Amino acid sequence: MWAYEALVRGTAGEGAATILEMVESNAVYGFDQACRVKAVELAGKLFPADDIKLSINFMPNAVYQPDACIRATLNAARRANFRQDRLMFEFTETEKMRDTAHVRNIVGAYRRRGFTTAIDDFGAGYAGLGLLAELQPDVIKIDMAIIRNIDTSAAKRSIVAAIVKMAADLDITVVGEGVETRDELATIISLGIRLCQGYLLARPSLEALPVPCW
Repeated sequence: MWAYEALVRGTAGEGAATILEMVESNAVYGFDQACRVKAVELAGKLFPADDIKLSINFMPNAVYQPDACIRATLNAARRANFRQDRLMFEFTETEKMRDTAHVRNIVGAYRRRGFTTAIDDFGAGYAGLGLLAELQPDVIKIDMAIIRNIDTSAAKRSIVAAIVKMAADLDITVVGEGVETRDELATIISLGIRLCQGYLLARPSLEALPVPCW
């Protein structure tokens, strides 16, 4: 086990996109902060005392000043006795970046504090390779649309092989997202991916660590 990802869910199981659509623009920053603090508090209660990371999605357009915005998260980590080097922050390519220089500043500030940084849904968003070159995060998570049925698609296998090669050259860790079948898992492993997530391995649990199905 390398990391657990904190997910936003509604009371009836609604996904993050549905919940975020209901958050008014003037409340996005507060909502982002509250979700981060809650995730860290739960990690402090639930995680084993080792190096497993907590992965938190964040909205770059809601972060107005990195050091100020991270203060509540750091305070929560101290209260929960959760080391800050175990925190990983993911930003998704599917959120259009209004200011790439601002996002680069966020990534730099987070890395200076020892956080791991990641691009989520890589290959499915606005900026693609340009964003990768600009930010050079620690981790890229290949979008599930590319992973889905990769065992039967030569085109997808070629794309993932190229991503793995490129990431190795840039010293970036690759994660395969949305793995749902044994054949998908076997294929991405054969292409050199050692970290993956998806329903094949575990499903989300409410305020609990999901039990992996190895």
